[in-house]
Amino acid sequence: MAVVPMKRVTIAALRKDRKKIMEFLQRRGVMELHNNIPEDEVFRKYDMSDGRQTFLRNRGRAEQALAVLDAYAPEKKGLLASFEGRKPITVEEYEKGIRERASTQELCTRILDLDKEYAELSAKIPREELEMSALEPWMSFDLPLNFSGTRHTSAFTGTLPGQQTQESIALQFEELEPDLPKDITILSSSPEQTCIFAVCEKQDSARMKEALRRMNFAAAPLSAEVPAQARKNLEKSIEDAKARREKVREKICELASGREKIKFLIDYLAMRAEKYDTISSLSQSSRVFFVEGYVPADSCAQLEQDLVSSYDVVFEAEDPAADEEVPVLLKNNGYAAPLESVIESYALPGRGEFDPSFVTSLFYYALFGLMLSDAAYGILMAAACAFVLIKFKNMEEGTRKTMKLFLYCGIATIICGFLFGSFFGDAVHVIGSTFFGKPEAGLKAIWFEPINDPIRMLAFCFLVGLIHLFTGLGCKLYMNIKNGQILDGIYDVVFWYMLVGGAVVYLLSMKMITDMFRLSFIFPPAVGKAAAVIAVIGAVGIVFTGGRESRNWGKRIAKGLYAVYGVTSYLSDLLSYSRLLALGLATSVISSLFNKMGSMFGGGLFGAIMFVIVFLIGHALNIAINALGAYVHTNRLQYVEFFGKFYEGGGRKFRPYKATTKYFKFKEDI
Repeated sequence: MAVVPMKRVTIAALRKDRKKIMEFLQRRGVMELHNNIPEDEVFRKYDMSDGRQTFLRNRGRAEQALAVLDAYAPEKKGLLASFEGRKPITVEEYEKGIRERASTQELCTRILDLDKEYAELSAKIPREELEMSALEPWMSFDLPLNFSGTRHTSAFTGTLPGQQTQESIALQFEELEPDLPKDITILSSSPEQTCIFAVCEKQDSARMKEALRRMNFAAAPLSAEVPAQARKNLEKSIEDAKARREKVREKICELASGREKIKFLIDYLAMRAEKYDTISSLSQSSRVFFVEGYVPADSCAQLEQDLVSSYDVVFEAEDPAADEEVPVLLKNNGYAAPLESVIESYALPGRGEFDPSFVTSLFYYALFGLMLSDAAYGILMAAACAFVLIKFKNMEEGTRKTMKLFLYCGIATIICGFLFGSFFGDAVHVIGSTFFGKPEAGLKAIWFEPINDPIRMLAFCFLVGLIHLFTGLGCKLYMNIKNGQILDGIYDVVFWYMLVGGAVVYLLSMKMITDMFRLSFIFPPAVGKAAAVIAVIGAVGIVFTGGRESRNWGKRIAKGLYAVYGVTSYLSDLLSYSRLLALGLATSVISSLFNKMGSMFGGGLFGAIMFVIVFLIGHALNIAINALGAYVHTNRLQYVEFFGKFYEGGGRKFRPYKATTKYFKFKEDI
């Protein structure tokens, strides 16, 4: 349960070592860079945008090459491949990849060239198939389509619109050129067009052309070959293109063996681009450069040792100033660490605040378990998370924490499920009575069944809520004492403990309240009176101290009275914990409903088959919906009711300068 202390670090080194030092810091990933050294005549910042753009452009080509490989020779991945994480590599493997980057870039160029050739061949095939279709009406023509006549004649090959006959063509010519000598041959005819071959004397060529134009004549596609021969040539060309295209595809698939090298190149170029972007912010002279930033205190000594032993550097580390905005890094044990993402989603601890991950974990898993509260659902959730955690060792840290979060939530759900006697709802009882004739079968609750005694469960939920809220107040008291604000702790916490706690004890000394919640105990009247006195003292204390920032006593008392009115917020906060009962009952009731629906088909083989179908579909929906509801409402109880008592946040996340890669990560840890 800690916010990792930070050191403000300044590194001065020779500019000739800049590349190696920056790559070393990037691989280590333990330093957040903040370069605040002002520019002057000696030290200034250099624009590295051109180099950065070159790396980004090459990275884009590598990503295109990888996309080509994925299209032609996709990787075989399992359903759970998203949990695998990045592949770890050593520094030696990293340096080897750097040495091979030139050949890898040539590989990318080769892949892109082959892909371009494949695309050109793919475009050529339908184009030539279209040309073949265009030749189909001319297959009976035994001359080239571009035949224009002889020395004494002019020839016209083309189409007339619609389905024509010799008579209809002759009639049109009779109207346009009645005395024009000609010969018209119909080559083919369809409802859309009529293909003709027309011949006339050379001197009548202009008259023939004009007449045909007025008849909406369209010239045939030019070809120096006889249509039948042109078709054969196109068929051969298409076959050759398909064969070449297949060979190109095979070559691309053969190059898929270099996929890992291309992935490394993508990551490497991304790192180089990020490094150049960072170098642009460094203060540099012609011989020296500076790096400033924050390093976790527990990593500082090792980082200094490794830098000083390998390079000529000056390494200075000091504690940040009290008013300095220091980045926040959380570090917790295995039980509380999964809650760090929950804390971060709300806000990281601000200046003077402690990390609430551990104290949050004391309630988070239990609240989730109470809301889902089905042992079978918990077993499925915990088993699935445990399987993923065991199988995928290289899982990303964020994903690993999420899996652990739901693993612990699943374990809490198992415990609550057995406490309240829910295992797929009342599935044991329904299966026993429907298929085995044993109506007495069923999972007995270790404690009690909330569906049969909801008031008792509601009282328990209020008790959990009261402990949760009082723990939040206790955290506030702890921070007041830690910061030396003891009186503030008394005014803002102890008085509220007295008011709210005294009021609760006083209510529990009333028979009406204990009967309402079916409690088996009642506090004696003397205890109730003492609690009432304590509550009054707490209220008076709040009245006189709730507005203590005002010097005017009238305003102070008015603000104090308004602060006492805030006790109603405790009532609303406490009522919020009734959602524990509501969601727990929803899970149980819906489960029982699906069990009942499945059993409506009776016993026997058909009934068993229908029961299994309804059971699987119904419980899959139920666990999905109610697990999501439990997660959302557990977060809400933490964010609103719990954190609202002591936690403000406002911290800035620690963002180290590191290798932001997609496929690989380095085994170089401090």
